[in-house]
Formats: sequence, structure tokens, C-alpha cells
Amino acid sequence: MTTFPFSDYIITGIFCLVVATTVAGALVAALSTRIIRGVTGLMICCLGLAGLYYFLNSPFLALMEILIYVGAVCVTIIFGVMLAEPDEPAGSESRSHYLLWGGLALLVSAVVFATVASLSLHGPWAAPAERVTDGSIRAIGLSLLTTYSMAFELISLVLFVAIIGALVIARAGRTKE
Repeated sequence: MTTFPFSDYIITGIFCLVVATTVAGALVAALSTRIIRGVTGLMICCLGLAGLYYFLNSPFLALMEILIYVGAVCVTIIFGVMLAEPDEPAGSESRSHYLLWGGLALLVSAVVFATVASLSLHGPWAAPAERVTDGSIRAIGLSLLTTYSMAFELISLVLFVAIIGALVIARAGRTKE
């Protein structure tokens, strides 16, 4: 099997694009002040994560990321926002309070990033598994009910918690007159 000399550069470029999409979506989700923009950033971040799952030879998890998080959780959050009251109570938080929490969040993020980077660079990595399925609907169904049954149940649990959270947000946003 021959490869083109520039194919590694193309794959690296696509990988960097997927990582940049994930990081950009996460930044939009974390830094936006409007909830709809934050949910849009979450959608972009989840699409980037699906791309990373695909690069890790897990197209099933990539598809589940798109279907469940982008297709269900983000839409549920948007419905919760649409059902909530438009007026927000005036906050008494000062700007220095936000800067303190932002700096603390940045510090914790840097420590987590450094730890994960150190573990990924110096930790033992197992060889990637060979693909033994053909990617058909039957093979995906068998994998879903056997190999990935726990992951599927955990994903459905996260979806359930997100729906309950959206309902709580929508219910709490209504004023009782």
C-alpha cells in the first residue's frame, strides 16, 4: 500500500482543523454572555469532538456524539431557554468578582491541561485495535448491544439528565402570579 508523500500533511491539517473547531466552540460556549450563542458554541464543540472520535477510529461514538449531544441536548437547552422568562434579575456581582473566578478557572484549566498533556506524552499507549467490522447496520447494532452497551446506557443517562435540567430551567424561569 503506497501513500502520497503529502498525505501525512493533509491528515495533520485536518486533525488541526478539528482540534481548532473543538477549542473555538468551547471558547464560544464558555465566554459568550448570551445563552443562545453559548449553546451554539457547545454544538460546534461537540461537532469537533465527533471529529476527534472519528480520528480515534471510533465512528460509532462520533455518530452518537452528533446525534445525542448536538441533536438532542443542545435542542433541549434551546427549548428550555425559549420557555424561560426573557428578563433576568439584575446581578449584584462586581467586575472584580468575575475576574477572580475567571482567573481561578484559567488556573485550574491550565493545571488539568498540563496533567493530561504530561500523561499523554509520557504514558504507555496501547497499539490501536484492528477494525474487524464492515461498518454495516447489522455490525453497528451488534456492537451497540454487546461491546458498547455500557457506553450507550451512560449516554442515554446523560441525555435524560440534560432533559430534566432543561425542564427545571424552564419551570424555574416562569413567574407564578
